[in-house]
Amino acid sequence: MTDRPILFSAPMVRALLDGRKTQTRRLINFPGAEKVMDFVKVATDDEGRPVYEMKDAAGQFLTRPAGKGLVDYHFSPRIGIGDRLWVRETWQGLSVGDYLPTKSSQCEVRYAATDPCADLDAEARGYPWRPSIFMPRWASRLTLIVTDVRVERLQDISEKDARAEGVDVASADPKWPGYRDYGNDAVMNPAAKGSYRTLWDSINGAGAWAVNPWVAAYTFLVIKQNIDQIEKVAA
Repeated sequence: MTDRPILFSAPMVRALLDGRKTQTRRLINFPGAEKVMDFVKVATDDEGRPVYEMKDAAGQFLTRPAGKGLVDYHFSPRIGIGDRLWVRETWQGLSVGDYLPTKSSQCEVRYAATDPCADLDAEARGYPWRPSIFMPRWASRLTLIVTDVRVERLQDISEKDARAEGVDVASADPKWPGYRDYGNDAVMNPAAKGSYRTLWDSINGAGAWAVNPWVAAYTFLVIKQNIDQIEKVAA
């Protein structure tokens, strides 16, 4: 079991908090990844990560760079079953009393995903936001426990899994259900998979879905608590 940080945008943080998001897909990206036509699972390592052999279009085994001129005949996603992921999101720490920005762990933490003043400019709000990449472990309010890891083509996502990715519902009418289009709010997608396609392109750039890359699909349990507070409560 390993503790790792993971970044999420404000809409995805809200989906985690609402209980709508229990999966995330991350791009598999290493030199030569575009040549891989198949990942064949051959084992599970000691860290709970599936181990794959890689094959090209002709069915030949492929290698990937392993550093210092070495190559590896296998691939495993970075995250394994049982890993704990502490969520990084856009935030700000405010000192107690004068509410000035501070980096102290003894402070009040505001989160852009749920702050009612998030959409105001910094002057009206009274404080700027700090990017999610700079969130320290102690400020995180969400922990994810990984329960499943698999490698697949992006477009192989099922309708059920697209809903588990936390796409926003645009219409709750059972006669005319629909999901948000992340590229055009005036449009509604009848299927969650269509909504997820627009979400992927909004994050990774226009046409990213059409490339149909390999992704690591992670399923997890959401705990609405700081990763270190979980241990204290359990104790």
